[in-house]
Amino acid sequence: MCTLALLGVSLEAQGPEARGRAAQRPLGPLAPGAAPAEAGVSPGEIQQMFDAYVLVQAQDVLQLKDDQYAQFVTRLRALQTVRRRGENQRMMIISQLRRLLQAADGRLDESMVRDRLKMLSDLEASVAAEAKTAQDRLDDVLDLRQQARFRIFEQEMERRKVELVMRTRQANRPQANRPRNF
Repeated sequence: MCTLALLGVSLEAQGPEARGRAAQRPLGPLAPGAAPAEAGVSPGEIQQMFDAYVLVQAQDVLQLKDDQYAQFVTRLRALQTVRRRGENQRMMIISQLRRLLQAADGRLDESMVRDRLKMLSDLEASVAAEAKTAQDRLDDVLDLRQQARFRIFEQEMERRKVELVMRTRQANRPQANRPRNF
């Protein structure tokens, strides 16, 4: 249900072309074990919908003026891209570390592990610097009150995203695992 509400807000923000494409797809939560194509909405599309939802909500919460909005959108998307790219790269390195630690022969290639840990450290430093630059550029568009509201707003959006994920997971659990209400 939350996904459907989120989809509606997102499609309003994206315009008629996106609404037309979405109308051609089946909606609803992912069935356990279902591939994204079977469910109709990929994780990337869900992220795009959530990003659009964030934009719509930000305009209201921050009380953006018309002349601020275009720059705000561009700079917020740049910040989101930096964060997402950094997280994806981080997950790739973590996955490589996991494979190195789970070697079939039980031996640890210390050189490779050190290399991946260095890569992870370097990545974290570079992403932090890029994110700070992107955040500073976003702040340049906002006044002081809007900057403070944006920090609070981001935290609230993150909380809502976690809640949405938790609700979706609960809704997708097999009936046998759900507690019964007597």
